[in-house]
Amino acid sequence: MSIRQVERVVIVGLARQGMALARFFCARGAHVVVTDLRPADQLQEEMAALGGLPISYVLGGHPFTLLDGCDMVCLSGGVPPETPLPQEARRRGIPLSNDSLLTLRLAPAPVIGVTGSSGKTTTTTIAGEMLRAAKLRTWVGGNIGTPLIDRIEEVRPEDRLLLELSSFQLQLFDASPQVSAVLNVTPNHLDRHPSMAHYVAAKTNILRWQRADDVAVLGVDDPVTGQWWRSGRVEVEAGKGQRAVSFGLSARRVGFSVRSDLAEGAFLHEASLIWRDGTREHQVCRQDRVRLLGLHNTANVLAACATAGTAGAPVEAMREVAVTFAGVAHRLELVREYRGVRWYNDSIATAPERVIAALSAFEAPIVLLAGGRDKHLPWDEAVDLMLEKARHVILFGEAADLIAGQIEMRGQVDGPSVALCTCLGQAVELAAQVAELGDVVLLSPGGTSFDAYRDFEERGERFRQLVEAL
Repeated sequence: MSIRQVERVVIVGLARQGMALARFFCARGAHVVVTDLRPADQLQEEMAALGGLPISYVLGGHPFTLLDGCDMVCLSGGVPPETPLPQEARRRGIPLSNDSLLTLRLAPAPVIGVTGSSGKTTTTTIAGEMLRAAKLRTWVGGNIGTPLIDRIEEVRPEDRLLLELSSFQLQLFDASPQVSAVLNVTPNHLDRHPSMAHYVAAKTNILRWQRADDVAVLGVDDPVTGQWWRSGRVEVEAGKGQRAVSFGLSARRVGFSVRSDLAEGAFLHEASLIWRDGTREHQVCRQDRVRLLGLHNTANVLAACATAGTAGAPVEAMREVAVTFAGVAHRLELVREYRGVRWYNDSIATAPERVIAALSAFEAPIVLLAGGRDKHLPWDEAVDLMLEKARHVILFGEAADLIAGQIEMRGQVDGPSVALCTCLGQAVELAAQVAELGDVVLLSPGGTSFDAYRDFEERGERFRQLVEAL
């Protein structure tokens, strides 16, 4: 359905994406209805920001009568398509969309999409900086920063649009960006997706509708995306809530790797980051000049080189950013050095896999703060590395008992001390007591923040406040 044909739209969820969608459709003269499960007294700030716009609000529930006469239903990122209202919309033949899909469809400029189970925010941010260093006017949005749908009229054909895309957003996609990067696919968000197959299938939508003149950037080292890169096919077995997926990759394949030299792509070779565009090979920089900690962040920089390079950034722009970029907030962010102890904020680590990457980034003794809300993901490998790398493990939040139980099951007598705390503040106080000169105190929770905070950013900001107050 053309956007011009949308006369009445229902927007589900009044978060930042829902607000951007409301502004977009109001500017086009559509009748806009916003619905949210929260009551009005919890949405005063959002409603005030949209004050003056002709919006109808239906709050505290999602009655099916909302769909009467509706032309389109748009979902904010936190609203699963499997919930009753979207399912009823599908039954009635009403199309579902979201801000990122509409941005892709309406963009007058090339669109670059980045997804993955880990590293996508860092990679997207670095790729955006590389494109800007190349003097290309670049808009960065999607699952990161500010939604772009209500600014689409400002985009020029010579610009670049760079979208970080989550599995939640990609579930609704029936189109693909011109440059699509899939960094890795590992278990994640299984508290929302009914199966791993369902989660992976959502990710594949970023590649499914690419054409021969498009580019697919794939992580060669990851078992899933590496197989797609080698075979030229995407295969996902059927699982709960999901049919099997099988299609050939039409786009040109470009890889990135910290383990293997590539004919085309970005890779690590003899401690140097290399960009090979198919005809020429360029050294981006030495690995020891990359400011970000950890091999996983070297992979993120290489992914950004491959993504930005295929979107028009020369090696000089890649180099400028690779040797100066100091990181994204809440991602292995050095908050403070206090009494010879370095305090790092890795609040973005909402899965055990990210805890593994964070622990692997340090040689110094570690005081680990972990917990939050579990996402029904395996903790085995992360707990094994805790036992190897941490001197103290301080657990907080809903997942504290679960992680402590995993540690206790291993029965390691010479392992780290383990303590359970009721909240993050108590965990920071205890860490300050046990940390010794030369230690690293690392907040890398492995669970989401939703047991105590609005999002990982609020959790990270609280950690920063607590550390700065020491």
